[in-house]
Amino acid sequence: MSWMAWTLPTALFFVGIAVLLAGMTLVEMRWPCVERKGFLPITTTRGDRLFIGLLGSAYLHLLVIGVTDWSVWIASLLSLLWLCAVMRWG
Repeated sequence: MSWMAWTLPTALFFVGIAVLLAGMTLVEMRWPCVERKGFLPITTTRGDRLFIGLLGSAYLHLLVIGVTDWSVWIASLLSLLWLCAVMRWG
């Protein structure tokens, strides 16, 4: 893997995504989801909200890093908060 510059934030991001997907798989097997309507304009399942949350987090992260001079950790925290909000109330 010498072709890629692995930094701590990059490694934590990919480990976090892997743990999140494994956790979602276990939760789905234990408690099958029911579609519901939250603040998102569509009816979603747990997996839909995860996908929308991850996609929105990626765009939010790039926006914060590109527009501000804030630390990557602040961008990551904002992205995590967005993902949690979509998963809970989306």
